[in-house]
Amino acid sequence: MIRTEIGPNSIAKAGFKGDSFNRLHPAMRHLLMDIFLSVCMGIGLAAACGFRVFVPFLLLSVAALTGHVQLAKGFAWMGTYPALITFSVATAIEVAGYYIPWVDHLLDTMATPAAVVAGIVVTAAQLVNVDPYLQWTLAAIAGGSIAGVIQGGTVLTRAASTSTTAGLGNPLVSTGELVLSFFVSLLALIVPVLAAILILFLAVFLGRKLWKRFRPVSSSLVRS
Repeated sequence: MIRTEIGPNSIAKAGFKGDSFNRLHPAMRHLLMDIFLSVCMGIGLAAACGFRVFVPFLLLSVAALTGHVQLAKGFAWMGTYPALITFSVATAIEVAGYYIPWVDHLLDTMATPAAVVAGIVVTAAQLVNVDPYLQWTLAAIAGGSIAGVIQGGTVLTRAASTSTTAGLGNPLVSTGELVLSFFVSLLALIVPVLAAILILFLAVFLGRKLWKRFRPVSSSLVRS
């Protein structure tokens, strides 16, 4: 197993110049590919946090316990049975809460910052053999931003459902979000690159929607 830890200067020291990826030592190439796959997996799990905060943690805990994924230093606790039980209970409470009128809106308010933090944590947990500065920088940029955009999209969807159906359509929205959270989490754990590609397209789409939604408000505030 490769124990080399990669940091901001590691690639330069390894002789990486321009597109000379193939000139790197095989161990370094292997490490870079591992980091790439870990970032892709983190993006997928972070996006799933935008739909439901605890579902990705639950599935990640199962994957760690079964040996499917390796967790970064300091995150081994996620692959324990106490963590699995905790994530299971938290997931059940979160899922049930979204089917209770008005509670779903309260959870949306709380879930927005929680999803960003969860996206950062779940991405950092995937970055093995990376120095802490690079680990948390990548986690904040890739995980936090994706989770925030996805969560913002769910808030807009729920608001539209409430205004058009008087809240009667919210259970369907909640079910769709739950299914997407499980699906995206599983896809990230099984085919991380495909998950990352799909999520990036979705994030761009939702990001444009959010920009169009809030840009007029910002412009009117500036004019006033």
